[in-house]
Amino acid sequence: MKTSTYKKIRLAVLTFSTMLFPVTFYYLSPVISMQGSYFGVVSGSLIVFIVLLILSIFLGRSFCSWLCPAGGIQDQIAQSRTKRVNVKKISWIKYLIWGSWLGGLLFLFKKSGGVNSIQIAYATEHGFSTTSLPALIAYSSVIIVFILLSLIFGKRTGCHTICWISPFMIIGKKLSEFLKIPSFHLKTEKNLCVHCGKCNISCPMSLNVEKLLESDAIIDNNCILCGECKEVCPKNLFSWKFGAVNKK
Repeated sequence: MKTSTYKKIRLAVLTFSTMLFPVTFYYLSPVISMQGSYFGVVSGSLIVFIVLLILSIFLGRSFCSWLCPAGGIQDQIAQSRTKRVNVKKISWIKYLIWGSWLGGLLFLFKKSGGVNSIQIAYATEHGFSTTSLPALIAYSSVIIVFILLSLIFGKRTGCHTICWISPFMIIGKKLSEFLKIPSFHLKTEKNLCVHCGKCNISCPMSLNVEKLLESDAIIDNNCILCGECKEVCPKNLFSWKFGAVNKK
């Protein structure tokens, strides 16, 4: 089957973003946000999280399939480790981590007297992240954890369990659906489905795509809009759409 232009561009951008991870590491770090909040500093990572929350209202979780370095690393592992994971069984873990982080962040900002400054390049050296031995050790540790999770448990396990960014985008996605705000999503023609199961196998997030076809669009918190289901569908029942999501 011919690879679509969408997939080619997406994979190229994702690969480039993954290569830049040593540079962008601190801008995606929850630890740096916590460190900054202790001194009343809004760090670059916290700004990135807020921006992703806003963008997800219109673009869903596209960041996860287009720009997330950890996602790119896990997708590489999935080339050889294709095991699917039980999404419902493990997804709660990331909310526990995110809730604890958010509570700690707010507590530290309050303790520091509120926001004292905004420093986009906070804790970096001239805007670069891994320029010291401690930073390299932290970076390597994160990489190893994501790799091991994928190798041991299956595809994109890290996204479902330890990702501290996905809850921001899930909130944005839910807000978009609730307020009927136009957003980027996959529209479906469920009557065309022949139940071949290819969409389920191809989904990097281990979703039961066939079950999601009960609606006129793929509506799931864990859909990252990678389009892999669209790539393999023999009936071309998926199509890209920007508009309000129809849940019927």
